[in-house]
Amino acid sequence: MLLNQLISSEVPIAAPTDNIDYINSLFFASKLQHIPVVENGHYLGLIDIKEIQDHEEDPEEMNAHYYESFRPAISINAHPFEAMRLLHIHDLSVLPVVLEENEYAGSVTKDGLIKYLIENISIDVNGGIIVLEMEPRNYSLSQIARICESEQVLILGAQVKTNLLTSKLEVTLKTNSTDLAAVIQSLERYEYTVLDTYGDQKLETDIVDRYKLLMNYIYM
Repeated sequence: MLLNQLISSEVPIAAPTDNIDYINSLFFASKLQHIPVVENGHYLGLIDIKEIQDHEEDPEEMNAHYYESFRPAISINAHPFEAMRLLHIHDLSVLPVVLEENEYAGSVTKDGLIKYLIENISIDVNGGIIVLEMEPRNYSLSQIARICESEQVLILGAQVKTNLLTSKLEVTLKTNSTDLAAVIQSLERYEYTVLDTYGDQKLETDIVDRYKLLMNYIYM
C-alpha cells in the first residue's frame, strides 16, 4: 500500500501568513500536536504546539522560526512502515507526505498508521503468539515457518528485534492457532528457545485446572 491511500483528510494546514490565534484554533479543533505549514502547494515545515505555547508573548503573526527548523516529511512512494518509524523517532502526531520538489500531498496520522499496522500484521485475527530467542546467525524465518507448518500452524505475521542487553534476536510470531503445544515442542526440538506464549487456550485451561485443584486441596 502506498501512503497516498493513508492520507488523512482531517489534518488541517496552516499558511505562513496565519496569525497565532488562528493556529491555536486549528490545534484545538483537530486535537493534534503538529500542523503542516504549506504555501503555494509546497511544504515549508511542521509547527509543534509546544513551539506556539513557548512564544505566547510574541507578536500575533506567525514567525518562520516556528516551523522552518523542523521539516520532517516522507515521500509518497515510501512504505507505511517507514512512516511509522519516522513518527516514532520524532514523536509526531502527523507526518507530511510530499511529492517531487517538496510539493505537499497531505499528511498521515499516527492513529491512521497504527490502524493500518493492526490490520496488516494480523493483530486482529484470532490466534496465539510465540516469542522466540536466538543468536542472529541462527535466524531463518523460512525454517521457522516450515516447522510451524509441519504442525498445521501458519505464521500470519512476524516481528524481529534485537535485545540490546544480550545482542540476541527476539522473534515474535503471530499464528493462526490457539493450540500451540505441538508447535512449541517442535521448535524446542530444533533448539529454539521459547521465551513466552500468549493466547494458547489449551495452556490457559491447564493452568486454570491446576489452580482449581490446588484450591480444592487447600480447603479440604
